[in-house]
Amino acid sequence: MAWYSSGGSNAELVENLWRNGLIKEERVKEAFLKVDRAHYAPTSPYSDSPQPIGHAATISAPHMHATAIEHLLPSLLPSPSRPAPRVLDIGSGSGYLTHVLAELVGSEGGTVVGLEHIPALRDLGARNMAKSAEGRDFLETGRVRFRVGDGRKGWRETTMGEDKDEGKWDAIHVGAAAKEIHKELVDQLRSPGRMFVPVDDDEMGLGQHVWLVQKGEDGEVSKRRLFGVRYVPLGDPPRA
Repeated sequence: MAWYSSGGSNAELVENLWRNGLIKEERVKEAFLKVDRAHYAPTSPYSDSPQPIGHAATISAPHMHATAIEHLLPSLLPSPSRPAPRVLDIGSGSGYLTHVLAELVGSEGGTVVGLEHIPALRDLGARNMAKSAEGRDFLETGRVRFRVGDGRKGWRETTMGEDKDEGKWDAIHVGAAAKEIHKELVDQLRSPGRMFVPVDDDEMGLGQHVWLVQKGEDGEVSKRRLFGVRYVPLGDPPRA
């Protein structure tokens, strides 16, 4: 029912995602309502469809962003055992999902890093986020940071006073299709932690599926294939 979720405003889009069961948790709905997709989508911002943003990248359809958030939610929200969640958004692109994630991690040290392999896309995400007062505050306080790097290798960003999991992530979202579930990304998950990652897992190269990777308190890793998708590839930046 994803294609029925388009709306004439941000509130209508989110309400349709909610009514169609694509957003299930009230806290998730509140986060999406706070982020106007018009600041991030170049055209038809309230259409439940992907759109090109340049550099062979896209902003995913809102229902895909909602699905990713719902699967990662237990690792996104602050809790007594995780008061300041750390989230890595690989392939942050327009910055839209990065902003929604930042609404969920809380104000007491929660951090979201948007990682791009193309500097122009890193800059695009930051510019888009600066279009709203809330987004500017996230950038100024460091709740959101945009970086350039190879998403297949993850990202290490440490702060003083971290524990043994220094630089690791409570949740990792991957917004492009990987050739495999890269060990570097699994290693960078905290215990417990979750990763949402599309993978080119068809031997003929014709299909992709989203995988949910979970790391338990004891460090044991489980992987579950969720559903078929079509994402742009997670790979090398284009040659100059």
